[in-house]
Amino acid sequence: MSESPTEYDVIVVGSGAGAMTGAYLAARAGLDTAVLEATDLLGGTSAYSGAACWLPGTQVQQRAGNGDSTEGARTYLRALLGVERLEHQEAFLATAPVVVARLEEDPAIEFEWRAFPDYFDRPGRVPGGRSFCPVDLPAEQIGERAALIRPSVELDRVGRGHRDGPLQAGRALIGRLLLALEGTGRGTVRTGTRVVDLVVEGGRVVGVRATTPDGELELRARQGVIVGAGGFERNGELRTRSGVPGDAAWSMAPTEAARGELIAAAQAIGAATDLMAEGWFCPGIAMPDGGASFTLGFRGGIVVDSTGNRYADETLPYDQMGRQMAADPQARIPSYVVFDNREGGRLPAISLPGGRPDDHIAAGTWVQADTLEELAGLIGVPADALVASVTRFNGFAEVGHDDDFARGDDEYGRFFAGPALVPIDQPPFRAARLVLGDLGTKGGLVTDTEARVLRKDGSVIAGLYAVGNSAAAMTGAVYPGPGIPIGTGIAFAARAVDDIVGSAGPSS
Repeated sequence: MSESPTEYDVIVVGSGAGAMTGAYLAARAGLDTAVLEATDLLGGTSAYSGAACWLPGTQVQQRAGNGDSTEGARTYLRALLGVERLEHQEAFLATAPVVVARLEEDPAIEFEWRAFPDYFDRPGRVPGGRSFCPVDLPAEQIGERAALIRPSVELDRVGRGHRDGPLQAGRALIGRLLLALEGTGRGTVRTGTRVVDLVVEGGRVVGVRATTPDGELELRARQGVIVGAGGFERNGELRTRSGVPGDAAWSMAPTEAARGELIAAAQAIGAATDLMAEGWFCPGIAMPDGGASFTLGFRGGIVVDSTGNRYADETLPYDQMGRQMAADPQARIPSYVVFDNREGGRLPAISLPGGRPDDHIAAGTWVQADTLEELAGLIGVPADALVASVTRFNGFAEVGHDDDFARGDDEYGRFFAGPALVPIDQPPFRAARLVLGDLGTKGGLVTDTEARVLRKDGSVIAGLYAVGNSAAAMTGAVYPGPGIPIGTGIAFAARAVDDIVGSAGPSS
């Protein structure tokens, strides 16, 4: 560690999709670039993700011929966001096709469109969705460097490494960006380097202070510091103070990550913040260890609150279902997924990391009974209400339409659930505790269209940039479609690098 450089052109804090994009583009532009990752593994929550990238109007969608366009995405965003953060919307739309073309110029980076519907039925929605994903990364191409990348959530949480075969989804995205960064010959990756403070001279950020296993360290940045270190989802105290619903233990972020140190460090030098009570929410099956398992794609069962009643279409996109839970936390956190033995007692949904049903039953996070009345007693809801809710839903399943919440009417619900209305009538019955999880917080540092961090008076803090969940989200309280957290992180990282290069560095 002592022989490593202590000065770079650009320092990137964090190693998720936005951070790694920024690092690669800076290094490609000829800037000596360091990636500082607090944990021992690269990728953060991005590595856990499906790696959908909501970057509209690019050559990837054009290759697929799926009908996406910049103008269609503009129509869609306007329908959802109005003119809120209008300049950011336009900057994002203009940058998306440019940054994707730049990334795919590198032989290490390759994307392909995969169907995944947008989350709202609004003008500009593309049938099948407009998101794309990285192509799986062959094991022989990434080689031993795979050990640097965080495994999938269900493996990482039990201390296991990658499965045999190619890296997929978020692991493929981080792996491809890592290969591209290494290929520039200008990138340095330092894990176990937790940045805790910013170095400021003459009103400009000129470096960072970090803790490492070998002690404290100061690293200098000649041209800029890009913060892409996630939000503060794993910081229970800051969540409570900011009013973020849910619990730090239920977040999907890696346990040792996303503490919000860089947001606090920027605030200490005058940075403004926004959206601090917001998150990218999701239902989460309560886990025996006190955590939660990201849950979506209900293909059976119903969700009821403490009164034994349904309150939403269970196949809603996960952020929308999470917001339904947050709308009445006293009654809906926890909720319960009530299902039958149709799938052998397994949860009729996608749940990651999931866990084994027998372990849930033993821990009491799931309960089982031969009758609905008995099941109601085990979860503490009125028996007559639960029986009535199941009976009414079974009636909808028989006629093929959910008159209460239109479950299965929307493209998104049908994409995951297939026949979304399946009766609950095969005992024994089970109930799984459902809590309010998140994929990260949305509140963070206020930035301009070039990702430059702003003070409360709107002035720029020179030398400091923020992307991803370290910055206040462009979309506010809305989650428009799969991969927009990654997409905006990538796009604004590119804009940050362009600003750095245009201000002081060599051209790419």
